[in-house]
Amino acid sequence: MEEIINKVAASGILTLDLEELYPQGERVVFDLKPLLWQEVALKEDDLRTFCKQHDWARYKGMYVGVHCSADAIVPTWAYMLVAAHLQPHATLVTQGDRDQLERAIFTRFVQQLDVEPYRNARVVVKGCSKVAVPLNAYVELTARLVPVVRSLMFGEPCSTVPLYKVPKG
Repeated sequence: MEEIINKVAASGILTLDLEELYPQGERVVFDLKPLLWQEVALKEDDLRTFCKQHDWARYKGMYVGVHCSADAIVPTWAYMLVAAHLQPHATLVTQGDRDQLERAIFTRFVQQLDVEPYRNARVVVKGCSKVAVPLNAYVELTARLVPVVRSLMFGEPCSTVPLYKVPKG
C-alpha cells in the first residue's frame, strides 16, 4: 500500500487564518442618543453631569464604539469627553457604530501583527470563516504582508488565488 502524502503540508505554505486570530472581547456601542435634549441637540452641562455619575468601570476590557444613532447636532468634543471617560477601562475606544467598531478592532490587530514569522514565506490568507471578518482587514493585512512575503495567496491551501509574488531578478 502506498503512503498518502499531504502535499499541502509538505509545500511549506503558511496559512494565516484571521478567524483564529480574531480579537476576543465584548463589543458595545455607546449611543449618545439617550443623552440628547429632545433628540436634536446635546447640552454640555447635562453630558458633564452624566459623565461624572456614570459607572464607566462596567466597560472594563470591552471594545467600545462611541456613536449617535439620532440625526442630531453633536459636537466633536462630546465624543472626545466620552472617550476620555472610557479610555481607562475599555480595551479599545473608537468612534462608530457596530460595523465601524469591528473595522477599527481589526485595523488595530493587523497593525500590531508580528509579520516576521512570514518573512520570505509563501503565505495563504484563509478565506472562509465563521466570523465575519471585515474587508478592510484583508486589505490592510495584504499591505502589511507584501513587503515581507515571498508570495501571497488567498483561499485554502489546496485551492488558492495568487495575489503577489516577489519579482524575479
